[in-house]
Amino acid sequence: MLTIGLTGGIGSGKSAASAILAELGAIVIDADKVGHEVYLPGKPAWQDLVRAFGAEIVAVDGRIDRQKLGAEVFSNPQALARLNAIVHPRIAEEIERTIAALRAEGTTAAVVVEAAVLIEAGWQRLVDEVWVLATEHELALERVVASRGLTRSEVERRIRSQLSDEERCREAACVIRNDRGLAELRAGIERLWRERVQRPRS
Repeated sequence: MLTIGLTGGIGSGKSAASAILAELGAIVIDADKVGHEVYLPGKPAWQDLVRAFGAEIVAVDGRIDRQKLGAEVFSNPQALARLNAIVHPRIAEEIERTIAALRAEGTTAAVVVEAAVLIEAGWQRLVDEVWVLATEHELALERVVASRGLTRSEVERRIRSQLSDEERCREAACVIRNDRGLAELRAGIERLWRERVQRPRS
């Protein structure tokens, strides 16, 4: 069971890439969805977040207002580090449990951990190899402005808070360029799937 860490900056196309990998037969673990779970009321992270950032980050329904929290942490490196120290270990624990359960079941399909912060959080230890999606800065910015309704300055702040593509690529077994549309992205992923997932095992 090959475990792949799929990462890249905001707007790099991680969701599109993981959807293609799922079509090819991979089991995808979305770290962002796992993160949503650890933020829920009643979870230990919820209590720690309220203690760290104040009751104003709690929405009317009792959940953490991630937009409000994001606006605070993406403009403040110390606040972002505090947030990451609370949630990253708990997300890693959940991912590790899921992978262990799949192994115990005898799963042979490739497992993909899709995580924007895979390298920043030190989650390389959870996977066998890292695949990095890389794209031109301006293109990534345009994609996020169009899809998430954020302003250019908000997206720029988020990009600056992340590692650069150059830094990510140092950790990569494979780099997938995503500058020319879905057809090229699919072709690149299918090639890697044949070479690294379907290759004969000795």
